[in-house]
Amino acid sequence: MTKKPLSGLRVLEMGQLIAGPFAGKMLGEFGAEVIKIEPPGQGDPLRNWRLLHDGTSVWWQVQSRNKQSVTLDLRQPEIQDLVRTLVRECDVVIENFKPGTLEAWGLGWDDLHAVNPRLVMLRVSGYGQTGPYRDRPGFGVVAEAMGGLRYLSGEPGRTPVRVGVSIGDSLSALHGVIGILLALRARDQQSVGQMIDVALYESVFNMMESLLPEYAVFGQVRQPAGSSLPGIAPSNAYACQDGYVLIAGNGDSIFRRLMQAIGRDDLGADPALAHNAGRVAQVARIDAAIAQWTAARTQDDVLAALNEARIPAGRIYDIADIADDPHYRARQMILDQPLPDGTPCRVPGIVPKLSATPGGIDTPAPALGQHTDALLDRLGIDADTRAHWRAQGFI
Repeated sequence: MTKKPLSGLRVLEMGQLIAGPFAGKMLGEFGAEVIKIEPPGQGDPLRNWRLLHDGTSVWWQVQSRNKQSVTLDLRQPEIQDLVRTLVRECDVVIENFKPGTLEAWGLGWDDLHAVNPRLVMLRVSGYGQTGPYRDRPGFGVVAEAMGGLRYLSGEPGRTPVRVGVSIGDSLSALHGVIGILLALRARDQQSVGQMIDVALYESVFNMMESLLPEYAVFGQVRQPAGSSLPGIAPSNAYACQDGYVLIAGNGDSIFRRLMQAIGRDDLGADPALAHNAGRVAQVARIDAAIAQWTAARTQDDVLAALNEARIPAGRIYDIADIADDPHYRARQMILDQPLPDGTPCRVPGIVPKLSATPGGIDTPAPALGQHTDALLDRLGIDADTRAHWRAQGFI
């Protein structure tokens, strides 16, 4: 069996819900040992989010695969001492509590860095660990709004809409994983760890392309544009007889091939439309021509013609389309992962795909507290102490 690139890395995950745990999920998929701390009795609230099977969210099977579950009440001084002991043998700590929470428990960056100078600590919060907004509660949906994404989502003149998934949390997790890998690289060079401060709104803002320089130089505030791509033409969703297709004909040579495919050589040969700036100026004219062509055809007919002409185009998939698509299966992006009682279930595959040391699913998502006793054994906690803690609800 191929050794995974993060094998030997020990991660302590003290986050819950999405942003912190998503980062832990990715590290676990590539070989890290991820020890997840959950509140005794209730666990991570994600266990109870959305659709449940036998009392547990099926989402849990994705977010917590390859992890160990240890139930500890972090509010208790005895448990805080235990965590500091555990941190001595960890490489990474992940947390996404409100700033100041861990400091109040004696588990902040300064505390843990003193215990283990080589520690790398990822801290994910709504607004970051500093600044005037640091103490505000922050969720991904609020960060998406503050980061500029929500304003651009939807149709012009309509109420802004959310993307449909917790994209602010997931983007922050990805930035967090990048930060962890950079910090580990720096630790290899300098033998000392560091803290990574990821703010949800900054992770969203980092994806906002040219919004800021366009405002700074031209005073332009980009507006929502529905399914089109403002300033780049043609790129839009077009109605067929049985649904919509997305067509991106915004390269100069691609545009000429697209116009030929739809029988509009006159537009393809028009010097005014030869380059993007000219097409943007006449985008309504171009969109109308494409829409007239797609409206008379089925999705299959449209896509067959455009694929033959080498025009980037595709359907707008829902999850049923994804689950049945042969390309997803061929790329191992749909994996069979039965639930604990044997009920068939499918989960997303592993990305990114490494050629020599790919990630994988080694263990299913754990039951609540499944690994508590094993960890306490390793840390030398005797049976009497353990029984007392369990009676007090500390574990």
